[in-house]
Amino acid sequence: MTDTKNLQPMPSEQRVFGFRDHASLWFSLGVGLLVMQVGAYLIPAMGTQAALATIVLGSILGAGFLAYVAQLGADRGLSSAGLIQQTFGAGFAKLPIVLNVVQLLGWTAFELVVMRDGTAAMLAQATGIKAAWIPYAATLVFGVALYLLAAGSMVRLVRQLIGKYGLPLVVLSLLWLTIQFVLQAGSNPGGFAAFWNRPGNGSMSTIAAIDLVMAMPVSWLPLVADYARFGKESGGSQTALRGTWLGYAIANIWCYGLGVLVVSVAAPSADLVTTLLLAQFGLIALGLILIDELDNAYGDVHSGAVSLNHLSARRTVPTWGKVMAVAAIAAAMLLDMHGLEPFLLTLSAIFVPLFGVIAAWLCAGGRATESRINVPLAVIWLIGMAVSYFAPKLYPSIGQSIPALIVTLGLTTAYRKLAK
Repeated sequence: MTDTKNLQPMPSEQRVFGFRDHASLWFSLGVGLLVMQVGAYLIPAMGTQAALATIVLGSILGAGFLAYVAQLGADRGLSSAGLIQQTFGAGFAKLPIVLNVVQLLGWTAFELVVMRDGTAAMLAQATGIKAAWIPYAATLVFGVALYLLAAGSMVRLVRQLIGKYGLPLVVLSLLWLTIQFVLQAGSNPGGFAAFWNRPGNGSMSTIAAIDLVMAMPVSWLPLVADYARFGKESGGSQTALRGTWLGYAIANIWCYGLGVLVVSVAAPSADLVTTLLLAQFGLIALGLILIDELDNAYGDVHSGAVSLNHLSARRTVPTWGKVMAVAAIAAAMLLDMHGLEPFLLTLSAIFVPLFGVIAAWLCAGGRATESRINVPLAVIWLIGMAVSYFAPKLYPSIGQSIPALIVTLGLTTAYRKLAK
């Protein structure tokens, strides 16, 4: 029989998230410099209109799958680690849960690096100072802030700091930057029509581009249930579905689209951060977005802490969160995170087929695995990982996430029907 001590649903009195909480949280988590930078990769491979259409479609699909997993978490009142255990069994589940903690630690450190590099660029722009100590000091400042957030209440953070204060400031920043770069596109030779009708060079297929857009929402799959389980019991699963889908889809569309807009009007040698800083009041807008980036790091830390608590409940989630924060600060200080980015991307890719299996197995009130390991599902996950790795190498035009999801969803659905 499976170990059920970590499969207790979230108590009713703690299930307080409504639609606005889910939507504001996932809009905030969907905003980030990294998202804009990935959006910029679509140009010049695609024309403006094709890129924007791809962004809308990919965001709807990616955020939709993210929202479906949120619905599973809210419906069962379980964390992501709990969903993994219910699917694969208590014994085998430890492997993906540990891998999730490792990748979350890496992404937290990477978020600290993004924030420190942005801060260093802002200081250089504002003061001309480019001292070697600035990145280390910025890492420490953001790291301490992350440590303090990890020690506090996640529910209070979402409902008060993000929902009431952070979200309006981030929306205003995005609005300001969007207006500035639309005006800049209109003032360039040929006007806005030249930007709108700009052709691509055809170096990226539509499916590969959709896959690239989906990459950001599906990267949050191992975290979403950790928050969705706080959804209210009365209609909570549907509320989590709609709030997560709408919040993340809007943020993803906006940030990817802004990345396309910025790179289209930027000087050939300028990077995205430098171009943002050159916009009127760009320093303030970028600063607010960098502060919002902190909640992305917090999202990784909290989810990693929940997974660690699932593995060892001897320490509380806030205590594990502080451990994660300290480890991430050390990693950001000592390791070349930009060099490790390909490894983190590869590690993250294994969770797309993992949650393809989970979504298909637990759908429609599916039963939990009672054995220590559900061997067929473990094999399907391995097949999905192989598809995720080899598909883009053999057929670059089909991407990575889409074929892995199709295979794992299809095989798991077939096995679930046979196992009844």
